[in-house]
Amino acid sequence: MRIPTDLLYTETHEWVRKEDHQITVGITDYAQTQLRDIVYVDLPEKGKRFKKGDPVGSVESVKTVSDIFSPVSGIVIDANLDLKDQPQLINQDPYGKGWIVRIEFTEDNELSDLLSAKQYEELLSKGE
Repeated sequence: MRIPTDLLYTETHEWVRKEDHQITVGITDYAQTQLRDIVYVDLPEKGKRFKKGDPVGSVESVKTVSDIFSPVSGIVIDANLDLKDQPQLINQDPYGKGWIVRIEFTEDNELSDLLSAKQYEELLSKGE
């Protein structure tokens, strides 16, 4: 299982890549492994506002449906429309082509609540 050290993480298994005042969000390798074959992704609309912790979409696998939670408050500036026709990209490349949404965040301080790769690895080792 891969946990890239250049990303931040949530306790609900989303990864975050910060670029200026934007973040790219996806689900972790651990999450996609637990879900198995992803068959559908519900994406948010561009321009939609979310508060930290709000569901921004969901992923559906042959096993279950899981919400994707916004790690910060902000506005959706892009969604990965490739996932509409190819939801399996999340299984194949969760940290690359399988990204889900880009958000322009409004609260800098919310980023400090995110986990480092080491903290996320410790969370997984506790069986979370």
